[in-house]
Amino acid sequence: MSCSLEVGSAKITFNMIKNKIVPEFFNSPTYGKLNWSQTLSKMVYFMGRDTKGCYEIIIGTDSEAQNGKSDFVSAVIVHKKGKGGVYFWGRQKIANLHSIRQRIWQEAFISLALAEKVVSDFATMGLFNSDQLDDSGRINLEIHVDIGPNGETRSMISEIVGMIRANGFKVATKPASWGASNVADRHV
Repeated sequence: MSCSLEVGSAKITFNMIKNKIVPEFFNSPTYGKLNWSQTLSKMVYFMGRDTKGCYEIIIGTDSEAQNGKSDFVSAVIVHKKGKGGVYFWGRQKIANLHSIRQRIWQEAFISLALAEKVVSDFATMGLFNSDQLDDSGRINLEIHVDIGPNGETRSMISEIVGMIRANGFKVATKPASWGASNVADRHV
């Protein structure tokens, strides 16, 4: 995949940042600090406790800027419909993203890379075919973006939503994007 975006004089290239885009460690209120493979194992364990259950995997990222550095927090939530869930969050700091537009695009890129990693790793484990994400109706993956019809981000909705949908993922915006605007936001 090769995706790039020019924002003012800055050019953001998805291939350029994909390798560094996923946080190295994740935290969980339930399990503590985990690396990615441990996080993945805990997600599979949670879903494996009831193999007949219907699950949603929600991925969202939120950020906050201070003194030229942006703090990005990504959340991966495994929600068993009607029965609760478990979540994991990871943090990374990125410098030189000065506008809200640059930060929102970065949030979307991080969430997209994380979703691709989950799909790829689950497909490798044989949990589902990555070309048919939710045909079974048992696992539904959705990216939540922290943009909505009010405020500065309203002009970005069609661009961000279009990019995520073009990569084969469902997307939710405010007020339905609780994975980004509530869960990830709690840890920024």
